[in-house]
Amino acid sequence: MGYRGRFAPSPTGPLHAGSLVAALASWLDARSHDGTWLVRIEDVDAPRCVAGMGEHILSQLAAFGLASDEVPLVQSQRAHAYQQALETLIASGWVYPCHCSRKDILNALAVLGRERPRHAELVYPGTCRSKTEVVADLPNAPQPAWRFRTDTAHPLVHWHDRRLGCQQQDVEKTVGDFPLQRADGCATYQLAVVVDDAAQGITHIVRGEDLADNTARQILLQQALNLPTPSYLHTPLMLGANGEKLSKQNGAQALDISNPLAGLKQAAVVLGLRPSPAKLVNAALQDWMGQWQHLYNPAHD
Repeated sequence: MGYRGRFAPSPTGPLHAGSLVAALASWLDARSHDGTWLVRIEDVDAPRCVAGMGEHILSQLAAFGLASDEVPLVQSQRAHAYQQALETLIASGWVYPCHCSRKDILNALAVLGRERPRHAELVYPGTCRSKTEVVADLPNAPQPAWRFRTDTAHPLVHWHDRRLGCQQQDVEKTVGDFPLQRADGCATYQLAVVVDDAAQGITHIVRGEDLADNTARQILLQQALNLPTPSYLHTPLMLGANGEKLSKQNGAQALDISNPLAGLKQAAVVLGLRPSPAKLVNAALQDWMGQWQHLYNPAHD
């Protein structure tokens, strides 16, 4: 199989300068290997998404010359695929129902003397993991979330990142049993992204460094579902004025499409590229190839 990469924004708001960094990186990597570049609209978390924002994001990308090579996949149209994957995991004993609220988890962690560090994961303490009672299937009975067991897997996951090098994470200690479906029946990001990457034949994932922490969980899911593991490259982030990742939460403004070359040049600089203003995209492509070509893993093709 040839190289297949993707850019997968969530339509919770318009793309900003940091989003363009991730989009350009994934596009450059695909083009530098004569690959296919896809756009996926990750709107699985419907309550957080803005109506019509998926179409707006596609128009923003088009303004910068970034167009998907295939019809964009939209997650909200794929609930059946996520449910099928969940049922497979239930049947094989990888997941269990959980009725814990966020408050329940915080209270359980407090009893254990654990505090949640700032910006860190809320580590699930396994409260429902060994429960055997089943909540009656009544109309008013609360529906459970479904969590992936990290105690029956190999929680210390190793992988190689094309930029960050050798990585490892003990998922049980740093994350705990993580949810795959919420109590409202909505698939979580972790399940949806793994199912969709496999369905689209994604071989290489190029995304922001802030998402590197998700990789171990996704590898565990890929293994449990007998799906291939793509190659990973996590790129530098554009930072806001407060020194943290530029995001909607810290004041990122929508992309200015009035001067696409200026936006692309700014994104290229964040990626460590120094393309000349003239023929910027081609120059950035050559620069990207010179920087990352030796890290490309053709074994995934």
